[in-house]
Amino acid sequence: MKSYTFSVNITYQSYLNHYSGAASTVLVVTDNGLKLQLPASRFRPFLSQLGVKGRFRATVNVQNRLESLEQIG
Repeated sequence: MKSYTFSVNITYQSYLNHYSGAASTVLVVTDNGLKLQLPASRFRPFLSQLGVKGRFRATVNVQNRLESLEQIG
């Protein structure tokens, strides 16, 4: 399995727009410049009144399917 780290800073309103169906994915750029498209719903556990902010690690399997998403900072 591979893991990628990245920062996210999505306002609460922007996240609601994503989650309500305006967009079902979030595009992030990893620390090494790789673009990852992740399901917006996977960020829901990290949503606060400020939105989704912080450092994250995405782990993918050999088929490049998301296995886990965790906040690391």
